[in-house]
Amino acid sequence: MKKLIILLFLLALVIPVFAQNNANEVMYYVNVPVERIFPSSQGYIVQYRSSSIVRTIGIPNEWFTEAAGKADLVYLPTGSDWPTMSVFYKNGEFSHIRLYAHRAKSHWTWGSIPMGTDLSRFFVDGESFDVKY
Repeated sequence: MKKLIILLFLLALVIPVFAQNNANEVMYYVNVPVERIFPSSQGYIVQYRSSSIVRTIGIPNEWFTEAAGKADLVYLPTGSDWPTMSVFYKNGEFSHIRLYAHRAKSHWTWGSIPMGTDLSRFFVDGESFDVKY
């Protein structure tokens, strides 16, 4: 029994060394504060703060529904600070985005867009994502 415990302990120390196969991948993220989020039929329009400028981008709905989608919507727990957006890059290229939003849609950071508004300019390219900091 003692030998089994020692063997399991040694395996637990050695296995993580062989489990990492992404030694050449560099992954980093940039976190920006979100001013407002506007849900629409095409996706989410997000106004975020870049330095002292408020910029606007569109995140398509397809990015949220795919199996290994490019976007996640994470609701903040009650009493949390402010909505943010984290943009993840892998080897210098856009990987995915995570939008941390207030749980209650009645919170003033959630907005609404009038029907009939043309939003196509925010959803130009469905594969890349250009966030200016």
